[in-house]
Amino acid sequence: MTALEDRRQIVEGIDEAHRAGARLACACAHAGIDVRTLQRWRLQGGEIGDDRRPHAERPRSAQALSEDERKALVRIANEPRFAELPPARIVPMLADEGVYVASESSFHRVLRAHAQTAHRGRAQAPMAARQPTTHTAHGPGEVWCWDVTWLPSHVKGRWFYLYLILDLYSRKVVGHEVHEVESAEHAAQLVKRSALAEGVHAAVTKPVLHGDNGAILKATTVLATLHWLGIAPSYSRPRVSDDNAYVESLFRTAKYRPGFPAEGFADLDAARRWSAQFVHWYNHDHRHSALRFVAPAQRHVGEDTAILQARDTLYRAARERHPQRWSGDTRNWTTIGPVTLNPERDALAATHNSPTQAHESKRLAA
Repeated sequence: MTALEDRRQIVEGIDEAHRAGARLACACAHAGIDVRTLQRWRLQGGEIGDDRRPHAERPRSAQALSEDERKALVRIANEPRFAELPPARIVPMLADEGVYVASESSFHRVLRAHAQTAHRGRAQAPMAARQPTTHTAHGPGEVWCWDVTWLPSHVKGRWFYLYLILDLYSRKVVGHEVHEVESAEHAAQLVKRSALAEGVHAAVTKPVLHGDNGAILKATTVLATLHWLGIAPSYSRPRVSDDNAYVESLFRTAKYRPGFPAEGFADLDAARRWSAQFVHWYNHDHRHSALRFVAPAQRHVGEDTAILQARDTLYRAARERHPQRWSGDTRNWTTIGPVTLNPERDALAATHNSPTQAHESKRLAA
């Protein structure tokens, strides 16, 4: 059904096009309606009428249950033995007793009319799943992601804790620390150091810091530090690690590096040395597949555009020298656009990126 206000807007557009010289049938077809529909919408005097179907008086079907039958149905459905059962179970049980009151669909219709279609008994209706938190970064310093992962040691059951903050747009690790314990004080200190290194205090737009629902990342000390720095906190859904997929992907890359010690780290200093070496390699030497194989540090400072343009120029020159070797266009070296954390069924990313860029920006490979 089309609302009255929508009808008026459609008719105004059709009339305007008709006055400008368009044929009435073509104008109606462009608006998505038929000429007969336009005529039906118009009442006497040219006024646009509302849809009369909701207010129509429909005759009662001859096959409908009588009022006494409806009352008997409700009485039976509310008997103690049936009070916790749905119609799908009530109808067969009555059939086994040689009793037929109405069909299962009639049970549903009558109970719905009496507001008794909710989950019967103590069962609760399923809770609607909360949508993941979504953020889009159009440049560095807009969205940060952070988390804590465990690093093994030589002693079984002993762990070191790697705190890490990742810039969503550039994939650059903007801050990391390794400690022997997991505490809110260490997390707050990391945020302070990272904000100082990235110049957050002088930035017009403060970053959003997205993390999971861990107690450390939601501690009062951390929240007070974020408030003091002007950084807005953001959290994943409970027990859903995919909501922070970029950091999880980075941790996977770190622990599957050839230099990662399979037997664990000897002490805290060894874990810190390895972490520093890995972060330097990741930021400056690693050619990120989701960034068209540009280093995160290069994208962080805006050097990726010139690098990708140079690659595109090189490939086009190679194609001009030997066109017979190229069956199609050269490799795609366009710059990756905005990056979306937890895109909503591609809809949000499509509003910021072209289809190709939207696909690339969602790749989580590190």
